[in-house]
Amino acid sequence: MPAPAAPSSLSRCELEAEVAALREENAALKQLIAALRDENARLKGLKARPAIKPSGMEDATTPKRHAKPGRRRGKVVPRVAVETQVLRIEVPPGSQFKGYETYQVQELEIRARVVRYRRERWLTPDGRTIVAPLPEGTRGHFGPALRRWVLMQYHQGQVTVERLLAQLQAIGINISKREVMRLLIERQDAFLSENQEVLQAGLAAADWISADDTGARHRGANAVCTQIGNDNFAWFGTTGSKSRQNFLELLRAGHTDYVVNDAALEYMREHGLSGPVVRRLAGHAQRQFADQAAWQRHLQQLGLTALTVTPNPVQVATEGALWGAVAAHGFLNEAVIVSDDAGQFNVGDHALCWIHAERLVHKLETFTEQQRAAQQQVRGLSRLTALLGISPLRGLIWWFYADLKAYQAKPTARRRSELPARFDRIFERRTGFASLDRLLRRLHANKAELLKVLDHPEIPLHTNGSENDIRCQVTKRHVSGGTRTDVGRDCRDAFLGLGKTCRKLGISFWNYLGARLGVPGAPDVPRLAKLIRCRGQPA
Repeated sequence: MPAPAAPSSLSRCELEAEVAALREENAALKQLIAALRDENARLKGLKARPAIKPSGMEDATTPKRHAKPGRRRGKVVPRVAVETQVLRIEVPPGSQFKGYETYQVQELEIRARVVRYRRERWLTPDGRTIVAPLPEGTRGHFGPALRRWVLMQYHQGQVTVERLLAQLQAIGINISKREVMRLLIERQDAFLSENQEVLQAGLAAADWISADDTGARHRGANAVCTQIGNDNFAWFGTTGSKSRQNFLELLRAGHTDYVVNDAALEYMREHGLSGPVVRRLAGHAQRQFADQAAWQRHLQQLGLTALTVTPNPVQVATEGALWGAVAAHGFLNEAVIVSDDAGQFNVGDHALCWIHAERLVHKLETFTEQQRAAQQQVRGLSRLTALLGISPLRGLIWWFYADLKAYQAKPTARRRSELPARFDRIFERRTGFASLDRLLRRLHANKAELLKVLDHPEIPLHTNGSENDIRCQVTKRHVSGGTRTDVGRDCRDAFLGLGKTCRKLGISFWNYLGARLGVPGAPDVPRLAKLIRCRGQPA
């Protein structure tokens, strides 16, 4: 006969704890497998799994504005001049005229128009030939109105080159695909220059900026498109890296210099660069370097390139010199950078997005009733809030987030002193759910960045603005794929950024293109950088 099984020495509570730990480990392995499957699908060109829907914390904590009962759409006000035509009708003899009944119709007129210019040529007495100039805005064999249509359709309308070519040929324009591409990317220096001016003005006048990035394709390789902006501007830059050094290079807004000043030295100390190395950089007579080659020669002369320690002295010193250049040009003067906790954006005065922080709790997998109750107590409905009659959509985090928004609207000293203590009570609590407790400790470590709004009520609590801005780049990537030339990449980034900036400034992108291209009758549009500076000035 088989020997009887030995009785288990573990209690029921210990067994339940062990099962919960195994389930947590299983959940972590599932997440790893899902990530590997997504990467495998990406390499095969297949669609990845759908992302988890947002928790809705921002919408749930925003007061609803109810429309007045019986309210209807207002009167349609045309944005162009209205021409009047009188429609007549045959009436029986003896009829009495009772005036007119007004009926307004909006119409669009699209037609091909070809003009043959006969330019006068004159021979001056000194032997020079003078030819009458072409009308303003004419470049090559295509007029400014056609160029505006092409740019508008491709960048704001997200129309592919092939479909844009089919549209133009259907209208009656004699044009090839190569000529359409030339209209999109050739001789666009004025737009590229203004796009750089927008970034410089935005960084100089900003109280805060937010940043985000997304994947891109350039020259058949993976790249990264970085968004920088706020309520007044948006700017995009596609590069091959998403490192902190790359982000700092973008923040220089077109400048190529490296500066060792007080801001640079403070950055180096904060990021662990040794004292002797910092003193070596600070004591050198030369403090400003024109480009990367000059900076690398300087580091080599100081012996930093030969050091093999952690952190890497060359990397930290380079990041510090880039941050020094940002400060030297007057960019981000005491401005706050809001991000989703991606490491490359953690520079200067940094704040974190609450939506991304709460999403970690929202995505946490639970397996037992106790774990689900702990999660709901932190972010969802708890028994206490139910007994008190508080909305079931507001748990501890959501309730706290709503009070932060109330503080933004009306900052008071009392709220400013109470909210940090409430933050500690929420994120220092122990629920018995190990994964949740570790996550709460991690979020509590970011207290200063999550509560940056207490010192700067003007900054947003989330990065929804950046995610909304960068969506046009994602759409362009899905519709048109990647870029093949550096000029094409720069033009795509510039026009999408200028279009977003026009929208934020309340300017029609159609009118903006017309003003810059010299379309006859187009309204004048000031330089966008000037408008951004005016908005950034205190009232």
